[in-house]
Amino acid sequence: MKGKNLHSLKYLKDYRAALRANLTPAEAFLWKHLKARQFHNRRFTRQHSIKNYIVDFYCAKERLIIELDGEVHNNAASRQYDLERTRYLEALGYTVIRFENKMVFENLAVVFSHIQSHFKQ
Repeated sequence: MKGKNLHSLKYLKDYRAALRANLTPAEAFLWKHLKARQFHNRRFTRQHSIKNYIVDFYCAKERLIIELDGEVHNNAASRQYDLERTRYLEALGYTVIRFENKMVFENLAVVFSHIQSHFKQ
């Protein structure tokens, strides 16, 4: 199921733009380190859509999705939705890794190490 038709669906364009304009503090902090190929020369995009889902960060070369989770994810319904969403994206051939927002601020080196461990080369 690889293909351009999975990515950046037009009907989500305005919503993606709104999310990019209103990043959470953790997203903005991590983006400062991922943008412009700063992290191991990998190109990441933020608020990228794959099918009907908008992911926080995406690296096409690695087929890697990075999700940052804040307090809104700390309830049973959100955890179930996140699990179903992750399973769906993984079934399409993507790898999904998740971090709590506070990890980005408190343990950035660990976050980077975990991201890098998912690189194929």
